Amino acid sequence: QVQLVESGGGSVQAGGSLRLSCTASGSTLPIRGIGWYRQAPGNQRERVAIINSGGTTNYADSVKGRFTISRDNAKNTVYLQMNSLKPEDTAVYYCNAVIRPYDWGQGTQVTVSS
Repeated sequence: QVQLVESGGGSVQAGGSLRLSCTASGSTLPIRGIGWYRQAPGNQRERVAIINSGGTTNYADSVKGRFTISRDNAKNTVYLQMNSLKPEDTAVYYCNAVIRPYDWGQGTQVTVSS
């Protein structure tokens, strides 16, 4: 089973930036759609961005124009560049396959203060 490990979270003030990384361990990053998701306490898990095997991307309206998802297959890594962060972006961020997801990892915490 492929394991995906998230990193890069932290605390930042509103308007700041972070870059999250999602790296496959134990295997090469699968050649299929990968998404970034987030979940705040009391909220449903929300998919914020996806990238398919051909590089096509899509974003939730709430992050469109601010977040960019990309992948580097040579590094077995999917990235989420987050700019112009807002307090409402505060959540635990996870990555996973869009179709037939793997077991969810621990995610990485993003905290945006006003």
